[in-house]
Amino acid sequence: MASAAEQLAANMNLSAFGKAKELQARIWFTIGALIVYRLGTYIPMPGINIDAYAQVFENQSGGMLGMINIFSGGAVQRLAVFTLTVMPYISASIIMQLMQATVPSLMALKKDGEAGRKTLNQYTRYLTVILAIVQSFSIAISLENSQGVVVDPGWFFRASTVLTLVSGTMFLMWLGEQITARGVGNGISLVIFAGIVAALPGAVVQTLQMASQGSLAPIALLIIFVLAIGVILFIVFVERSQRRLLIQYPKRQHGNKMMGGDSSFLPLKLNTPGVIPPIFASSLLLLPATLAGFSAQSGPDWLRVVVAQLGNGKPMYMALYAAGIIFFCFFYTSIVFNPEETADNLRKNGGFLPGIRPGERTAKYLDYVLTRLTVIGALYLTAVCLMPVFVMNAFAVPYYLGGTSILIVVSVTMDTVAQIQSHLIAHQYEGLIKKSRMRGRRR
Repeated sequence: MASAAEQLAANMNLSAFGKAKELQARIWFTIGALIVYRLGTYIPMPGINIDAYAQVFENQSGGMLGMINIFSGGAVQRLAVFTLTVMPYISASIIMQLMQATVPSLMALKKDGEAGRKTLNQYTRYLTVILAIVQSFSIAISLENSQGVVVDPGWFFRASTVLTLVSGTMFLMWLGEQITARGVGNGISLVIFAGIVAALPGAVVQTLQMASQGSLAPIALLIIFVLAIGVILFIVFVERSQRRLLIQYPKRQHGNKMMGGDSSFLPLKLNTPGVIPPIFASSLLLLPATLAGFSAQSGPDWLRVVVAQLGNGKPMYMALYAAGIIFFCFFYTSIVFNPEETADNLRKNGGFLPGIRPGERTAKYLDYVLTRLTVIGALYLTAVCLMPVFVMNAFAVPYYLGGTSILIVVSVTMDTVAQIQSHLIAHQYEGLIKKSRMRGRRR
């Protein structure tokens, strides 16, 4: 027999959505915020020779600079105020999470509930400002080293660049937090999602033009299309996959009645960290690659070699990216799921895994199962993010159609749709409660 939640989910339709006024307001707020973000990607920085910069970007767009342009929604190509996007905030989040696992004072704040979480978020914002200042100043120096890009080099240009880029990053961070609180979905993920989706139509048109001009064979176009559909289906299948552990609760006698004896499941996702590892790994690779790419022409020979190896599809890039994805899979999983804490909560509530002693043995078993799932999830993310890159390089297709972009788009879409469904279910529950109260008053 289906549960009440499943019955409500089955009854959701357009009429139920039309009655959920709060959900509609949240969706409109999210759309409006993303429109504001897209408008900001077209506002250029002051003091830049656009034609000279376009030539520099054209020379570097095949490497990491092109990848940064994807996540920024084209802001890097136009050198807009949102050029840094939310990458400093993501880098700050990585550093804070690493410190929470090693610094005792931060570990205490993490366990301090809502107040500790607010303090850690404030520290993350401060660190975001510091990282954004360092990155924007480095970009200003790199632009000055590029021949003819800066109209009037000097400290005034550096100060204006730092102020513009840091302000853009902080505004996007605030906008993402507002989307999370007042909209639908995770705000930071939706900002990255909007940038990728905005570039997808142009990438598809460019690919079709390559096929019509003869530079891309029809069989290659078919292979790319089938591969994209297959990757999407594979991502959906894995993201919905779970390893369910049976949990039983013993029967208890209360007076003349026997209570309890129920069973439930502990769902463990095959990919617990979701899309976080590719984003984190990308953010760590973006900064040094960007600075090296801007300075490569005027720098030493070894810097040019590093820039060449950090290009999209190069061995060094592939190795570092894969290592970053695997590391953050294990690291982020250890943060969001604690086997010892879960086993202790089960023991306190009287639950147990059949055939496994509660307490330490249960924690070890959960850690064993979670480790195996994380290995599979890490291999899945690595394959999805890197395997299409080989195909893209073989046929010289725009990187927008790569596995990382598809993974982010599909995962964020699924998470946002799940939140919309949760809001609809909550709205239906509220309607049922109001009806029951009205009937009770009439009686």
